[in-house]
Amino acid sequence: MLVLLVGTGLYLNFGLKFYSFRNWIRAYKCLWEGRDHKSEHGEISPWNALMTAIAADIGTGNIVGVATAIAIGGPGALFWMWVTALVGMMTKFSEVLLSVHFREKTPAGNWVGGAMYFIKNGLGKNWTWLAICFAVFGTCACLGTGAMVQANAVCGNLVSTFGLNKYIVAVVLVALCVLVLLGGVKRVGAVAGRLVPFMAGLYILLCLIIIGMNIERVPAVFAWVVVDAFTPTAAQGGFVGASIMLAIRMGMARGIFSNEAGLGTAPMAHAASTAESPLVQASIGMLDVFIDTIIVCSMTGFVILVGVVPDVIPAGVAANVAPGDPLWSSGLNGGALTAVAFGSALSTLGEYGVSISLALFAFTTTLGWCVYGERCVIFLFGDKAQLAFRIVYCAAVGVGAVIALDMVWLIADTCNALMAFPNLFGILFLSPVLFQIVREEVKKDPRFVC
Repeated sequence: MLVLLVGTGLYLNFGLKFYSFRNWIRAYKCLWEGRDHKSEHGEISPWNALMTAIAADIGTGNIVGVATAIAIGGPGALFWMWVTALVGMMTKFSEVLLSVHFREKTPAGNWVGGAMYFIKNGLGKNWTWLAICFAVFGTCACLGTGAMVQANAVCGNLVSTFGLNKYIVAVVLVALCVLVLLGGVKRVGAVAGRLVPFMAGLYILLCLIIIGMNIERVPAVFAWVVVDAFTPTAAQGGFVGASIMLAIRMGMARGIFSNEAGLGTAPMAHAASTAESPLVQASIGMLDVFIDTIIVCSMTGFVILVGVVPDVIPAGVAANVAPGDPLWSSGLNGGALTAVAFGSALSTLGEYGVSISLALFAFTTTLGWCVYGERCVIFLFGDKAQLAFRIVYCAAVGVGAVIALDMVWLIADTCNALMAFPNLFGILFLSPVLFQIVREEVKKDPRFVC
């Protein structure tokens, strides 16, 4: 799967002459200009479409996933996350462009798109079965990954940090979801357009404060990241060591899990954009990967890598680790490693800050994934199933918040992988069409080059 995802990204980069590297500044200008763009095409502005996609992308993977990648793969894993993001920007661009180009307007007025639509409309009706497979896997993944897993993360995090009653947290979470989700993609887009910049800004600010407090360690961190990406990382403290291949695998796997490039999810939000040009919306869409991985994941990574084991050694730290040793090699993993990194630097402020950030990230992921599931259900059953899915989704949020989810995690991860195959298949087989659309759109819009 990793080989297919990265290979597709490399193929698209060469086929489009590294479009993402040559046009990312122009893409930011288009994003800023599209804050309040209105047209008869689409339902939400280009800005809100991107914020909805980022809301779904920025989640537990940006906090817990990065820590896991470093704890297992070493500092070099962060470098391979960057590589995956830079390659994946072109994959995200391509899937968004095809989704906007082949989108449809339903009888109820919903603008819908995504892999199921560009497979059906681009490859022809003989491939409708593949589009149906994508929609079925997508629906299951949304109920698992989007509703139950994220709700469980919100509830577990708030209960452990603030000592709240999990049933009260579950009720409040469901109520908030009902309030937002019953308003459809327009309300989700409006909430995401305001909440995502705030939550991302809050988290980045906390990270920058911690990095600034340890600014003298930053050059060494850069050296660790680059050198360990190409050399085996020796065992030290609670870290058992990592080969180059393990660093590559962990970095790429966590990067793809975080930014979702190639999974086919984000294009469903971008297809509702009011942008008339698929090139403009696709250019905006590729910024999702940059913001999610290059910025937010890097912040988490640097906070962990500049951290040292505090004088009062936390539970879970390896016995041969002493105060002042690098925190990333202490034997801690996942959320525990991130929590100690923030808590040891900023005390209670750090602990509460990362806890609130994780809760907000997971909540907005819940909102964004509902849009994806709704689009899959509309493709399968039509507009009439829209309200029923929202109700089922909110119920899944309530259940997921209070039960153990080991089996749900397994099913959701499997469905995520199964979504990627039809999506990447469609992109690759439609790549000649994709390249032609880009060339034609670039001729019409002198702001872009290809």
